[in-house]
Amino acid sequence: MSTPSPPLSPLRRRALIDALRRGTVPAHALDLLAVGLGRFERAIDEEIDRVGQGQACFKAVRGEYGTGKTFFVRWLQERAQRHGLATAEVQVSESETPLHRLETVYRRAMERLATEDTPDGALTSVVERWFYALEGDVIDDGLDEEDPGFEAAVDKLMESRLSEVSTVAPQFAAALRAWRQASRAGEAATAQGLLAWLAGQPNVGAGVKRQAGVKGDVDHYGAMNFLRGVLRLLAGAGHPGLVLVLDEVETLQRVRSDVRKKSLNGLRQLVDEVYDGRFPGLYLVITGTAGFFDGAQGVQRSPPLAQRLATDFSTDARFDNPRAVQIRLSPFDLERLVEVGRKVRDIFVDGLTGEAAERVRARCDDPWLERFARAVAGQLGAQIGLAPRIFLKKLVADVLDRVEQFDDFDPDRHYQVMVRAAELTEAERGAVLDVDDIELDGLDE
Repeated sequence: MSTPSPPLSPLRRRALIDALRRGTVPAHALDLLAVGLGRFERAIDEEIDRVGQGQACFKAVRGEYGTGKTFFVRWLQERAQRHGLATAEVQVSESETPLHRLETVYRRAMERLATEDTPDGALTSVVERWFYALEGDVIDDGLDEEDPGFEAAVDKLMESRLSEVSTVAPQFAAALRAWRQASRAGEAATAQGLLAWLAGQPNVGAGVKRQAGVKGDVDHYGAMNFLRGVLRLLAGAGHPGLVLVLDEVETLQRVRSDVRKKSLNGLRQLVDEVYDGRFPGLYLVITGTAGFFDGAQGVQRSPPLAQRLATDFSTDARFDNPRAVQIRLSPFDLERLVEVGRKVRDIFVDGLTGEAAERVRARCDDPWLERFARAVAGQLGAQIGLAPRIFLKKLVADVLDRVEQFDDFDPDRHYQVMVRAAELTEAERGAVLDVDDIELDGLDE
């Protein structure tokens, strides 16, 4: 069952508006901005529930630039966090997080591990909560913290719980055991180093590793076993699952053919292990363009992977099955652009009082929003699907802020929409030129 977003506090409202002013996806309250995602809610929530019950799920999200893939996966992660799951988002990159080296993906995932109350770098709190839960179980069994046998009882229960982790990742369990010993001894630097090693960080000192009896760094195969260990930790710390997002997987199309082959095979193996139940509590999500899923340089280069991701999109998009292994996001149209603009305006006004609120609502009414949306899309060659990010950025920074601050600012008289090349991302500029070969103001400067 869906869990509603919490009320929008002044702090979160400010953070949301600030993110839009910068032209980025907000970190919170995405339900309040979501447009056109209602058709996915039931299926996504069902899958989140299954993951929370110890199953594993895989989902591929396809869409062209401007369809909101990043927004969608952030929206999904926020819903998962409200169900108690942890999340981690990894941008696939040839240089930093190549898929054929899963240890780099694991390391970045641990850096980005998040829970509802810890927005980034949550591994430390997860480990602490796991041990805190052990102590709580010992207390529930009748021992007090002041009892001489308390620590021994915690150690005994720890060994029992670690036996489950040891079966899949013995070095992971050894480092956890050493972390507790270092923490109890007040050896903060050693404890911190052991957590860094658990998170897959390279260059951890040999002396720190000797404390745990482990060697080397986490490699490609060890990373997957460590991920299984993290899933066990999360469950014991009150987080019954993990949403792991691999974003922009289409970058594989631009790497050398041998690297692409290894990366696609690595992705296929990861999907198979999810399906085989080796990662209970994992919701693996990948995003990519239609060209990646259907083109000759993407998934189709690996017939086994293509078979696993095959989904029929021959019918009208309104009949797409949101439970399918692969789902597609539709590009924005003018109606959706105006709708999200209306949502942002109303959130902006809710943070104002008195005349400023009335002024913004009156001068940026719905008919004006439609004219504004058409003007922004027109600057992008009428490609409305490319407009959402720049539309919302300009709406907040160029118009709403000014109407609020200046009594006599009238957007119909004092403002003309102009999209300059410097305002666009590299992908946006490429998409505009690829589609219509239009010249934007300043493009040749």
